[in-house]
Amino acid sequence: MRDLHRTWGQRPELSTRVAVLSFAALLLCSCAGVSVRGDWQEGVAHQSFSRLLLVGVSPDYNLRCAFENTFASQLRSPATAVFSSCDSMGPKEPLTRENIERVVALVHADAVLATRLVSSSTDERSGGTWDTRGTSLYKPIDNGFGPYGLPVTYVDFETAPPLGNIQRTLHVVTKLYGAGDARLLYTLDTSMKAQNIDSTQATMLTITAPTANQLRRAGLIR
Repeated sequence: MRDLHRTWGQRPELSTRVAVLSFAALLLCSCAGVSVRGDWQEGVAHQSFSRLLLVGVSPDYNLRCAFENTFASQLRSPATAVFSSCDSMGPKEPLTRENIERVVALVHADAVLATRLVSSSTDERSGGTWDTRGTSLYKPIDNGFGPYGLPVTYVDFETAPPLGNIQRTLHVVTKLYGAGDARLLYTLDTSMKAQNIDSTQATMLTITAPTANQLRRAGLIR
């Protein structure tokens, strides 16, 4: 941990134990109040994947890229290669099936993980720093989402309140699709109960860490 400094005269091995314990405590705190439910699609053979393409389904390009990078850090392992759609798509390229399939072919992905925000709520307090400004999301008003979880029909563009030292409740859905045919294979439903969140990055970690753990428990990644 970058900000952990060794106390004068402290033994190196003790400093290492402190760092490990601090990191473990952080993980426990970040997952508190978060529930994740995962379900295989009926009739789908259980399988594992080693090359994942991540897609944050959001009209806010900066938020989408930040989410994808945070999620990738929780999923990546020696056995699992993870790619962000933002690494291969610019801010002016729309999230369409054609563009996603182009990136799938480019990175040789065998599955696509698409995450969208279903709902969020906060109290009236808000932060004013760069990291706590509000964001935006798609709210479907007809039909919903199509291949790879992308919006394909009518949607409303809504602005979410800022993230600050506030009570935040979130509900996101992550769906895993086969890269070859866009077939839905597995769905994760992640909910975070009201709790104090002091930054957008902390919110993303609170959501992505347990979601990644559920994917491992289900055997979808290693």
